[in-house]
This record gives sequence, structure tokens and C-alpha cells, in this order.
Amino acid sequence: MIDFSRVQKELQECSRDIESSGIRVTPKSDNLGRLTGIIPGPTGTPYEGGTFCIDITLPDGYPFEPPKMQFATKVWHPNISSQSGAICLDILKDQWSPALTLKTALLSVQALLSAPQPDDPQDAVVAQQYIKEYQTFVGTARYWTETFAKVSSLGVEEKVQKLVEMGFPESLVRSTLEAVGGDENLALEKLCSG
Repeated sequence: MIDFSRVQKELQECSRDIESSGIRVTPKSDNLGRLTGIIPGPTGTPYEGGTFCIDITLPDGYPFEPPKMQFATKVWHPNISSQSGAICLDILKDQWSPALTLKTALLSVQALLSAPQPDDPQDAVVAQQYIKEYQTFVGTARYWTETFAKVSSLGVEEKVQKLVEMGFPESLVRSTLEAVGGDENLALEKLCSG
């Protein structure tokens, strides 16, 4: 059984220092077993300036079992599947400890963006590019960040307008867009799933 009081404390801990860490965790609905994590791309990397959404599912054994995390935002990285968003990171598997939290797990995912491990890849194609054609890798990773992880402030009103025209209340549209880092498709998915 998930320890929901602990999850509540972890959500409060994350919201206390959003300004300094940029890391947010919000429930997908009123079910605390399904969450959305948001991490900023690390400075000095091809991911800088991007906002990355991560789907988090807490297993029944949490915190004694690791949370299941995968990128909802497409990302070009050797340890993240460019297809499914699956993450290859030891603390999300056999190195998990109940002493770790959702925030420390997301900080570790953010650190992975800064320090790829191409010798233990999740995506072999990206890993090969990283090893053999590093500049091409950097260019591709930057392009994917620009395309999938950046929100232009100009586009926000257009996105709100489009979703409101589909029949969703404006306040809900704005809060949903903010919760998913401005990703219009994720927002629509979230609005449709209630």
C-alpha cells in the first residue's frame, strides 16, 4: 500500500523550493499514485532552457519500491528512450532506497541529462551518435529541446484559445497547461482524461 502521508510530505517539500530548484511534482488527478514531475534542462547542456515533463507512477510498495518514471517530453539522450521516454538510471531500479524521495529521484534524472552514460544506454542509436559523432549529437539534442521542451510565451494565448474553443473552461486550461510545462498535446490528453 502506497504511503500517501509520505507522498503528501514529499509534494510539500518540492513546492517549498520550486524557485531555487525549478523542480515541480503535481498530482495528475486526485489520485496521488499518478504524478507529473517537471524538471528544467541543466545549464551548459543541449537541454538548457527546456522544460521536461516526467510521468511518475507510484507502485503499491512505494517508498520501499522505486517510483516508475518516464519522460513525457521527447528527449535525445543515450540513457532515455527516444521512442518511449523510458529512463535507464540505477536508482529507479536496483539502487533505490526508501531514504530517497521523488525530489531526489528527479534531481538524479536532471543530473543524468548533464552527464550521459553512453556505455549503459537505453537508446543505442543515440549512444552511438554520442560516442562517434558528438557534435551531431549536441545539435540533435538541442533541436529536440527547442522543438519539444520549449514553450514560447507568444504561443501560450493561442494554445489557451484553441483548448477553450474545444469546450474546456479557461481557468482549467491555464492551470493544466502550466502543470504540463506548456505542452499543448499533454494538456489536451490531461483535460480529456479528466
